[in-house]
Amino acid sequence: MTEYTPAILCGVIAGTVTRVLMLRTDTRQYPTRLHGKIIHVAMGLIAAALGAIAIPSILKKDFSAITFLTLAATQFRDVRNMERNTLQQLDGYELVPRGNTYIEGIALVFESRNYLAMLTSFATTFSYIGFHSWIAGVIMAIIAFIIAKKLMSGRRLHDLVDIEHVPLRFEGAGLYIDNIYIMNIGLPARQEEIMKYGMGFILRPKTIDAMVTISNLGQRQAILHDVSVALGIYRDSGTPALVPLAKRDLEDGRVGIFVLPQDQDAEKAIGVIGNVPTLESAVHMSSEAPKGRGDKR
Repeated sequence: MTEYTPAILCGVIAGTVTRVLMLRTDTRQYPTRLHGKIIHVAMGLIAAALGAIAIPSILKKDFSAITFLTLAATQFRDVRNMERNTLQQLDGYELVPRGNTYIEGIALVFESRNYLAMLTSFATTFSYIGFHSWIAGVIMAIIAFIIAKKLMSGRRLHDLVDIEHVPLRFEGAGLYIDNIYIMNIGLPARQEEIMKYGMGFILRPKTIDAMVTISNLGQRQAILHDVSVALGIYRDSGTPALVPLAKRDLEDGRVGIFVLPQDQDAEKAIGVIGNVPTLESAVHMSSEAPKGRGDKR
């Protein structure tokens, strides 16, 4: 396979670089530690190597090498399970947990990014060998980088809802955001703390699909977690009255978000809420559903 060595190296480099570029860490994402990153870069390198040797193996009629691709799929599923189990264990120590829906989305992303690294190396090696030019391989690698970046971005909450800061208010012991009931707080001292440190936001869905998405409990928990991580939270363990909550208006589908951030900047909080990723498992296309027997679609 010596004549294919440059093509394989080009594919491996392209796939590994793609995986490194997708290993973005911010306030929401795991891994945030060096050892976690090393694991995922190593898996990306393995995925890139497997994708790069596929075309040379076919050309050499060494079909036994292709069986390694099925083994890779098994390993990548194990990566997903590893991420899920790790995050679920860590979630119990968060003041505001991510929730299972958010965790499953993160685990799915880490698995799919290994496949993207494999496809990038496959396409790069194919172009290198098919056109007998390293320039073709580089061009294909750049195209793959752009596609991977596009796939990585995903939709954000600001694409689905309008976000408004609304002052909190009490009616007796009931805490409200606009007309949305949040919870009951009987102790005057806790009421004072909530009025001092609490903030309220209303999410107005732009479409029926957005209304269904933000009604998902996992999506709402993701919002509470991201705001608490990005802006801090005024609470400690054992203070149930100071737990952030998201409640829905049953009449029009609006969602009220109650948080207690350390940073009381409303504009910054709106930006954080708008930047929360839309969870794939929370998305439902209600507008595409049949409307009844008279629907001709």
